[in-house]
Amino acid sequence: MRLIKLTEVMNQTALGRSSVYKYMKEGVFPKPVTQIGKSVAWVEGEVQEWIFDKIEQRDESVLKVTE
Repeated sequence: MRLIKLTEVMNQTALGRSSVYKYMKEGVFPKPVTQIGKSVAWVEGEVQEWIFDKIEQRDESVLKVTE
């Protein structure tokens, strides 16, 4: 298990900082783990799972269109 900082989250998801926090507030993006002080990081596996879910949703919508 690996923890990643916001910059890496943004690189992996292609989301901006405000979008990451907006989706977290909406409950559709993984929440970070609080480290020492106010520092936070995300569990990389949870972020990757979110990305895979988005790919799956895309593929399901493409299948519905072609049926």
